[in-house]
Amino acid sequence: MPANDHAAFALFKSYIRDASGISEDEFNLIAHFLRPVHFNKGAVVLEIGSVCAHAFHVTRGLLRVATLDKNGDEHIVQFAPEGWFASDRSSMYFQEPSHLRIDAIEDTDAVMVGQDYFDALATISETFRKFNTTLLHNHIRHMQDRIALLLGARADERYQKFVSMYPDLLLRVPQWMIASYLGITPESLSRVRRDLAERNFSTR
Repeated sequence: MPANDHAAFALFKSYIRDASGISEDEFNLIAHFLRPVHFNKGAVVLEIGSVCAHAFHVTRGLLRVATLDKNGDEHIVQFAPEGWFASDRSSMYFQEPSHLRIDAIEDTDAVMVGQDYFDALATISETFRKFNTTLLHNHIRHMQDRIALLLGARADERYQKFVSMYPDLLLRVPQWMIASYLGITPESLSRVRRDLAERNFSTR
């Protein structure tokens, strides 16, 4: 196994064991379902209209999850930096065409995790079943929070939520992508950042 693949596999193993509480033996029993993968910057991981067969746990780099409106304009739904999953869980579960596109913003190492892995681990581990249920509920909560922010929050509130959720992405992601995620124009984002900077300066 190449060094990058070995590192990605080890990081995923550490993550899943710490997060779910599964044992070493339980992990090793079905580790053959997992596959380390590498994506060059700009690579497409999932196309709109394809069925999402895997989730991708990022161990190095950054993936973007987005959708397109009827005019062809992109709207970013999620960023997936190190330690995050990128997938379309509904497409995976229901085996339906995805409305999402996933691509690599940076050179990215990840572990590819199929529904067969989640199903197999759930059959042998009660702790993983509970973890997987929590993971799904957290995903639903995150999407509900996103909808509430986009519909009801001011632009500065959306930006501050972005900073708290993705504190290390401000220098890794172009401003237009952040604006797309926030549902505002790049010009509006510039005004928000300027206003927040002035507000913070005036309180010193």
